[in-house]
Amino acid sequence: MESNKIEQIIKDGITNCSVKVVDDGFGHYEAEVISDIFKDIGTLDRHKMVFATLGSLVGNEIHALSLKTYTEDEHSN
Repeated sequence: MESNKIEQIIKDGITNCSVKVVDDGFGHYEAEVISDIFKDIGTLDRHKMVFATLGSLVGNEIHALSLKTYTEDEHSN
């Protein structure tokens, strides 16, 4: 699966976010998701939100996904 497709799926599922996804060519991806929707939400719940947008792709087309999630303020610091 192409990185830009994953980026679009996440953008469609999480309001007003910016996303960058990088893959290693073997189904392993790293995603950085920045959105103020993450304010006052812990890391585990942020990751659950992102994984929920991808649904059954995780474990199938997406073999592994490493996440970094930030609010706008966290990312700028």
